Amino acid sequence: MLMRTDPFRELDRLVERVWGTSAHPASMPLDAWREGDTFFVELDLPGVDAESIDLDVERNVLTVKAERKSAYGEKTETVVTERPAGTFSRQLFLGETLDAEKIEATYEAGVLRLRIPVADQAKPRKIAISGAGDRKELGS
Repeated sequence: MLMRTDPFRELDRLVERVWGTSAHPASMPLDAWREGDTFFVELDLPGVDAESIDLDVERNVLTVKAERKSAYGEKTETVVTERPAGTFSRQLFLGETLDAEKIEATYEAGVLRLRIPVADQAKPRKIAISGAGDRKELGS
């Protein structure tokens, strides 16, 4: 199972209520789903160079970091700035049933796609049942 958490969600909600704006824009929105024995996660990272994306897994926590650089210099007078720039980070908590060693990642058209397989030991398996005729008597 894939679990998501955002420790700053309540702080963001409070700031949004007080000032009427979001303190932390949804700069890395994601979709996650399961198909058979594989989980898929897609994160939107428009305008991010693939070289600036960093993926780490430590103790079943997958961290995605990416940097979007500003298109203009410091001395430029901006009129409207709605697209966030800087370093963004997102954490996903991977359940024990997922195989963190076999995560695959692709990046195309501003979308980072992760393929996370279910661990072999977590997959359902059949157990053979022996019949009474298959048993050997002790002492025979």
